[in-house]
Amino acid sequence: MRHLLAIDDLSRDDLEEILDLTSSMVEVSGRSIPKVPALRGRTVVSLFYEDSTRTRLSFDSAAKRLSADTMSFAVSSSSISKGESIRDTVETIEAMGMDAIVVRHGYSGVPAQIARWTQASVVNAGDGWHQHPTQALLDSYTIRDHLGDLEGRRIAIVGDVVHSRVARSNIEAFNRLGASVVLVAPPTLLPSALSSWPVEVTEDFDSVIPELDVCYLLRIQRERASEALVPSLREYTARFGLTAARARRLHSKALIMHPGPMNRGVEIAGDVAEQDNAVVAEQVANGVAVRMAVLFLLLGPGRAGAASQSVFEPVGIEEI
Repeated sequence: MRHLLAIDDLSRDDLEEILDLTSSMVEVSGRSIPKVPALRGRTVVSLFYEDSTRTRLSFDSAAKRLSADTMSFAVSSSSISKGESIRDTVETIEAMGMDAIVVRHGYSGVPAQIARWTQASVVNAGDGWHQHPTQALLDSYTIRDHLGDLEGRRIAIVGDVVHSRVARSNIEAFNRLGASVVLVAPPTLLPSALSSWPVEVTEDFDSVIPELDVCYLLRIQRERASEALVPSLREYTARFGLTAARARRLHSKALIMHPGPMNRGVEIAGDVAEQDNAVVAEQVANGVAVRMAVLFLLLGPGRAGAASQSVFEPVGIEEI
């Protein structure tokens, strides 16, 4: 694996290898000194053209826990404000000796284009409405950690699917790992052409709730939508929000998930977000471990099964 651009570039074996390696990274993250020398001497740069909290910090933490050097590119204070092109920016970064570039951009396809311009490994941290592969990996890991595996699981993705790169990546990952996916949304929040998508579709949230193993909620992405997509947020909550009453109808082991940021009181009730089966904080924590696994597979000394165990030995306090 040289780049991670989209989930559809990965086979089921690839997905399971990343998830298996993530378990090792979870163990590393749980140590008193959560750091190993696996990527010492490597440099990872974050190139984020969109605002981000969870993803940017998660990749930065992941690289540092593997002992890689990190650089963060601030678009607002860069030469982009003077008209520098993406290609020139990438070539400047590469001239500094970068090993991996983590890219987030508002337009679909930009990370794939960057991969054609550079010898560094490229990780897609979200591009337009297209893909967010590491989010799908961390979500798959979280489900597997709680439920054992995804084979035969029933997962509802509820909300603004049309603008969601998370939904697109998750649909591919969940199906590849054996789950069935149902999209729950009004027609205005669904893509116009769904015939080729391996999903079921319904507007009746209440009808599917009792059969779900995972209820995955999406927020309405007002920053990507220029039109009014629902009559009102109150009506949207009444039909598609996970209220306390709906949450009580989920079976006892069903997971409640959300990629964040949450709009409490819209797609999820505030008290529901605090329930024991709401694993949003775990998704964030697992995101660091998943991104450690991805960076290790891209930049480490061989694939997971062939890697020397020494790269996972603890780093001494004097080495930090």
